[in-house]
Amino acid sequence: MFRTILLAYDGSEHAKRAAKVAKAEAEAHGARFLLVHVYEPVPDYLGEPFFEEALKRRLERAEAVLREGLALVGLPLESGLLLEGEPAGAILEAAHAEKADLIVMGTRGLGALGGLFLGSQSQKVVAHAPCPVLLVR
Repeated sequence: MFRTILLAYDGSEHAKRAAKVAKAEAEAHGARFLLVHVYEPVPDYLGEPFFEEALKRRLERAEAVLREGLALVGLPLESGLLLEGEPAGAILEAAHAEKADLIVMGTRGLGALGGLFLGSQSQKVVAHAPCPVLLVR
């Protein structure tokens, strides 16, 4: 039934539980499994040298979360997508681009400072997704 499963991962406990569910679904259906982590853009108004330092730290943190998620589900680095932008929008764009048949995500994330969910991001994804969305508590 599902050929491509996209997991939205931010490192929160809900995302870790969602990762286990997504892995089980991918194995049950023999589906391609992708993990997506979205980080927020660094504001332009920071200026130099603060912008470069903030960007460097944000990317380091985002890459660490991506690697953590991939290790949790046993996926190679090529199965991860690191995206910059508004979380729900980036997840939806990835789902369209990758032709996802299922999006799996936690219901609560780490919040604005944590990088992925800003309270109602899962609701936005559910409302606009091109495929079924499985929310995990």
